Amino acid sequence: MTSSAARRTTWPGTLRGLAGACHPLPGLAVTLVAVVLGVGAGLDVPGTVLLGGAVLSGQLSIGWSNDWIDVARDRAAGRGDKPAAAGLVAVRTVAAAAITAVAVTVVLSLSLGWLAGAALLLGVVAGWAYNLGLKATRWSGAAYLAAFGALPVGVYAASPGEPWPPWWMPVVGALLGFGAHFANVLPDLRADASTGVRGLPHRLGPRTGVIVMAASLAMASVLLGTAPAGASTLFALTAVIGGTALAAAATVAAVRAPHSAAAFRLTVGIAVFDVGLLAAVTI
Repeated sequence: MTSSAARRTTWPGTLRGLAGACHPLPGLAVTLVAVVLGVGAGLDVPGTVLLGGAVLSGQLSIGWSNDWIDVARDRAAGRGDKPAAAGLVAVRTVAAAAITAVAVTVVLSLSLGWLAGAALLLGVVAGWAYNLGLKATRWSGAAYLAAFGALPVGVYAASPGEPWPPWWMPVVGALLGFGAHFANVLPDLRADASTGVRGLPHRLGPRTGVIVMAASLAMASVLLGTAPAGASTLFALTAVIGGTALAAAATVAAVRAPHSAAAFRLTVGIAVFDVGLLAAVTI
């Protein structure tokens, strides 16, 4: 569908297109993680709302910039699931939304303090760097490591006294992000290869990629279950067994349906599972 068709869409259609182009599932999952961490770190209600707005607007900017920057590549690959490429929303509208969201996240993030703002904006910069070309290099996973590892640092820096999070939190975040990178990319290996994208998962190949994904997700759950001081045996067993089982399910999904988003959805499920465990250990 052409861009002229996108210009003829109604406002409700444009809003639906923007909602689909922002990659809502991962964006909401990351925001939920940040809010739960914020409550556990002692943020008051206004601070938690501000934190949620900062993280959500940053995630919106990353999602919209992805559809904006990749529109030509997505059209070439026949990505009908991408609203901008499918003509469901004008490309310039997605671009304007992405830029506006960046401005909002800068203001909200820095309102939480310079250290918190810097850490939160590092995640946004990493996401934009990925979209702008890092995704096509061997360093594609670095964006996920940096963004998800910095998130707990930003959340804790926004809390009273600007404390540093427990050492294991950024590591768990980085491992979850790294695993999510592979889960997100594996279904699109063929389409990406046809348009010249060769990130780390592409270079390793689907078989090794599945192993790396499973190992990263399982390691995150094992660390979450064993590293927190004073955690009960029940907590540790729940984290290790539950997280490992979900990682195994994601691996099976990636092997059986390599072109499906099932593995990525299960990865989001692991993140939500871990959020529940984080709430139990921090709140």
